[in-house]
Amino acid sequence: MNKRTVAIAGTFDSKSEEFLFIKEQIEKTGLNTYLIHTGIFSPAFKPDVTNQQIAEAAGANITEIASNRDRAQGTKVIAKGLEILLPKLYSEGKFDGIISAGGSGGTSMVTPSMRALPIGVPKLMISTVAAGDVSGYVGSSDIFMYPSIVDVAGINSISKKIFTNAANAISGMVTNLSTEQVSEKKVIAASMFGVTTPSVEVSRRLLEDHGYEVLVFHATGAGGKSMEKLITDGHITGVLDLTTTEWCDELFGGNMPGGEHRLEAAATTGIPQVVSLGALDMVNFGAVDTIPEKYQDRLFYQHNPMVTLMRTTAEENQRLGETIAEKLNQVTGKTILMLPLKGLSSLDSKDNEFYAPAIDQVLFDTLNANINNPLVEIISLNYNINDPQFATAAAENLTQLMNTQNNYI
Repeated sequence: MNKRTVAIAGTFDSKSEEFLFIKEQIEKTGLNTYLIHTGIFSPAFKPDVTNQQIAEAAGANITEIASNRDRAQGTKVIAKGLEILLPKLYSEGKFDGIISAGGSGGTSMVTPSMRALPIGVPKLMISTVAAGDVSGYVGSSDIFMYPSIVDVAGINSISKKIFTNAANAISGMVTNLSTEQVSEKKVIAASMFGVTTPSVEVSRRLLEDHGYEVLVFHATGAGGKSMEKLITDGHITGVLDLTTTEWCDELFGGNMPGGEHRLEAAATTGIPQVVSLGALDMVNFGAVDTIPEKYQDRLFYQHNPMVTLMRTTAEENQRLGETIAEKLNQVTGKTILMLPLKGLSSLDSKDNEFYAPAIDQVLFDTLNANINNPLVEIISLNYNINDPQFATAAAENLTQLMNTQNNYI
């Protein structure tokens, strides 16, 4: 049986000492290494994949770039080429996991290609920016960001410990890769927030009783992006998108935006989906003192000291309705949109803080007026989204859609 292999992607021209040390530590664990040179100039040691090969994948010539000493252009080309080449090398069985190291430049150069690898492939980035906001580097992938503590510049008493621990971490991940057989159950993606948990939990149990595997994604921005990626990558066969609240933060400046492509993956892939309006009654902010000044006169609910929720207005609900309608008008497969007429969350129920039927009605009316795709069926139910009757109907509707698709296929 062949030993597993860790790819090491790095600038072997400027940081050869550091990457040779990482290589040595990985090989001490009994694994092979596969060297990918991402520098602009000639490497200090022979790689398995040259920077010229990477540049050619992006339609460029690294020799010309190096002769012009255009590091900015070279970095851009390497990032683009590696994003194209790395998934191909993985599919050819060249490596089982990947590690890199760098500052903000090195991190931005390698992480796009790491994101292009399938979820579950071990990916570790030792980075000077790992202790900050890394959402731009990690995206919806499962990259393990490892703080370098000191700059990635030579081997010293601190970096030696960091590089050794990181090398052991990627080696452990690769050595212990799961060989468990993939479940034969059809996989459903479901979106949930704290204020829609009762509904999603009921739906989840019912779908599992029907033999489906249900993956629940917390609608915190990263959760929605991860769900969209798994759908795009073909891991999902049905979607229960009851909690579309990330659009509130995307449109109105909250801190949990799902990105401009939220609601597009299932639409373009054509897989069956049931969509609802969970938690569209709120925009998420952090502590009270982080709320933008323009919102100071709004209705708020402090969920905890670090989370403050702002009730959406009629005008905002109209914009939400127009945006969601635009996304659902793109669907290429049967979709059901369920409208919970008695409230969008646990806070938007009778006698609770955000209960405002007239404001919700603007959302419902806007959706009804703007959705024109015949593949979208709109169902209005006289329940709050968390009522068990609503949750049951959602699960039954999705089950019916998936059964209908199976019979058609």
